[in-house]
Amino acid sequence: MAEELQAVLVPDYVTVRELSDLIDASPIDVMKTLIANGIMASINQQIDFDTASIVLEDLGYEAQSATAAAQEEEAERREEELAKKWEQIYAGEKPEDLVTRPPVVTILGHVDHGKTTLLDTIRAAHVVDGEAGGITQHIGAYRVKHGDRYISFLDTPGHEAFTAMRARGAQGADIAVLVVAADDGVMPTTREALAHARAANVPIVVAITKVDKANAGIEMVKQQLAELELIPDDWDGDTLMVPVAALQGEGIADLLEALLLVADDNDFVANPKGTPKGIVIEAEVDKFRGTLATLLVLNGTLKVGDSIVAGTSYGRIKAMYDEYGENVKEAGPSVPISILGLNDPPQPGDRFERVKNDKVARGIAEDLIDERDAVTDTGGGPALTLEEIFSQFQAGQAKSLNLVIKVDVLGSLQPIVDSLQEMSGNNEEGITIDVLSAEVGDVTESDIMLASASDAIVIGFNVNVGNAAKTQASVHGVDVRRYQVIYKLLEDIEMALLGMLEPKYEDRVIGVAEVRQTFKIGRGMIAGCYIKEGEARRNAKVRVVRKREVIFKEGRVGSLKRFEDDVREVRTGFECGVSIDGFNEFEEGDLIEFFVVEKVTA
Repeated sequence: MAEELQAVLVPDYVTVRELSDLIDASPIDVMKTLIANGIMASINQQIDFDTASIVLEDLGYEAQSATAAAQEEEAERREEELAKKWEQIYAGEKPEDLVTRPPVVTILGHVDHGKTTLLDTIRAAHVVDGEAGGITQHIGAYRVKHGDRYISFLDTPGHEAFTAMRARGAQGADIAVLVVAADDGVMPTTREALAHARAANVPIVVAITKVDKANAGIEMVKQQLAELELIPDDWDGDTLMVPVAALQGEGIADLLEALLLVADDNDFVANPKGTPKGIVIEAEVDKFRGTLATLLVLNGTLKVGDSIVAGTSYGRIKAMYDEYGENVKEAGPSVPISILGLNDPPQPGDRFERVKNDKVARGIAEDLIDERDAVTDTGGGPALTLEEIFSQFQAGQAKSLNLVIKVDVLGSLQPIVDSLQEMSGNNEEGITIDVLSAEVGDVTESDIMLASASDAIVIGFNVNVGNAAKTQASVHGVDVRRYQVIYKLLEDIEMALLGMLEPKYEDRVIGVAEVRQTFKIGRGMIAGCYIKEGEARRNAKVRVVRKREVIFKEGRVGSLKRFEDDVREVRTGFECGVSIDGFNEFEEGDLIEFFVVEKVTA
């Protein structure tokens, strides 16, 4: 019986000296073995994994890929994270009460590769049997039946909608279908959609569309996807890839079967008798019926008459409609439903939950509104910055640093990614670096949304950040850091992992008011003002400028009034009365600058 060789983890590239250290052998012995195999290499020369494997086998060892092991470990970590996200929905449920529910599927891919056509074909051919006339209204989601099982589709093609939901805390879907056209292959938007799906930790099924075209290249598409580490199942990989000709209806049944196979592997469950919870798909105000919201139930059974909170909206369900516009009384797990009864339209991706009554619902919604206003008043959403990574890790809240990387040229991309991967896990604190996306080009809104949804930081090297991307970064609290020197980029990351990167702050002016009259009240002074730009906020800081010179550096608003009413804010073009704590020397023509203090990035 052959003796089992001792396994050794080997990087993709390793020097002769490093290889000898891995097996505690002399570098000379390693060099002799290389020479015996016809390879001349110096002690500091790099050899690839295949060459190292031959040497190790000759020396009585078995080489195993360190990269593959790291990828497997990362995949396991992502699966655990995904399980934890769903556990939030099913927290408190007894395992014996959980039953299998239909999978929820979203479609991602390039704009011209047939996402909408695919959805339309599925909907036309596989809507629930027995319904006359098919779907009569667009409700953002619908169910199809394959055999005796259901699948729920989110009718919001595109990774932007998918990621926007994730950015609001909703998982959004159980499975992502990545659509790639056989005549076009992988496009930049395809890579982008794949990055978003991977960041969401959802299983991926590939639909290779337009296979009926004369210039279709199915094997070419598979090769391109394999280069992106999506290995087809018929190549001994674990990604199901289904050829589809949507207009002819070919391959649709195979795709639905593939989705059910993936669902069986992942065991999507819910408790139909538990507390109804789920996510908002979309909402609108109907001029005849009021607020109409589309919900996807993920746990429990929602019924007419239930009181719910959906984000900062609340209300009692007056009526429920399915995708055919028919009145229904209840909806169980994975069932999309439209409801009437909310006071305001909630946002797509908001979570909803049934509560005891309208009074409780209103109280929860008002508390959430106060929290949101407090965040807005401090100048944006909750940002995850490099400076905070170390403190979060110490508190047990962060185990990895997620990055979205954009560079100017391809030649800069690989050295940066390689250096970051080398740094990953090798720091004293054990924080890993997870590169969600690494592409050439300026920072876009899509990059910001991916970072927002994944608690990531955007790193730009010699690239610009568009105005739309800057706005989204401010709204969603995304840290965008720009660099022109690679060593400075790597130094900042390393310093952050060591907890030594100090945060920086600066003032951001949010509004300017001109003093047009002054009024003495008791010992104080009120300035009658006109808001020239931006807005005046009650909880902002202020300074007073006279003839371009700051005469009062920093203070707090004592009062902010419109006529006799105390107000939180006054916008451009309106008049108001302002008092400042500790300052009573107003003169006509003074400018009052309202500002907030914000953390800034490199």
